[in-house]
Amino acid sequence: MREVRFRDPAGTTRTGEWTDDGIEAAGETYDESAVELLPPAEPTKIVCVGLNYRDHADERDSEIPDRPLLFLKPPNTLSGHGDTVTLPPGKERVDHEAELAVVMGEQARNVDADEAMEYVAGFTCMNDVSNRDDQDREQNWVRGKAFDNSAPLGPVLATPDEVPDDAGVELRVNGETRQSSSRSEFIWSVPELLEEVTAYLTLEPGDVLSTGTPAGVAPLEGGDTVEVEVEGVGTLRHDVRED
Repeated sequence: MREVRFRDPAGTTRTGEWTDDGIEAAGETYDESAVELLPPAEPTKIVCVGLNYRDHADERDSEIPDRPLLFLKPPNTLSGHGDTVTLPPGKERVDHEAELAVVMGEQARNVDADEAMEYVAGFTCMNDVSNRDDQDREQNWVRGKAFDNSAPLGPVLATPDEVPDDAGVELRVNGETRQSSSRSEFIWSVPELLEEVTAYLTLEPGDVLSTGTPAGVAPLEGGDTVEVEVEGVGTLRHDVRED
């Protein structure tokens, strides 16, 4: 099943199922073009993983850490399918980062890896838009990662059975493929990441774990159209603008 949150033509926020015939909700079928799609989750926090693909570590000239590198994106970073992301002004390099994102279905704390998927509602697409100018200058990456609308998420929440263990993860800018890899290339699996994260903090229903990006990150420019596709989920699309 692929679940979608949207605002219908009357302005009511609804949850429905994305099908081949349209979005089915409340006894009606809506065309995608007739509604406003919303991010498929309302997280209290987005926990992100750095360097979970060896090829991305290589292109960043970084060593593989001995445990997952974690950082946070707060709720102000959230944006959705069809939205426009405004790049922070005056920066030389703001990159795209295609990622498979995990959405929690239950509260999770001190979860064992072999039980971790029981707490997962499903998967979606995310672009971890990253301001490299400031990320490379600071330790906690607040300027680099936490600026407004820097976490486009969507378009749907796909249940785990919809997303293969080797699901492809791809990003295109203006139709040109820049990133292409697979979930099978992770250094740390989703259950291993959830065990590590929940040893330190509680994940609430709707919280997001974003699992890292493969090689191919590159700068964005005003006027770009970005597509992040995860096999089994679909394609998240958003535009980019500069002030």
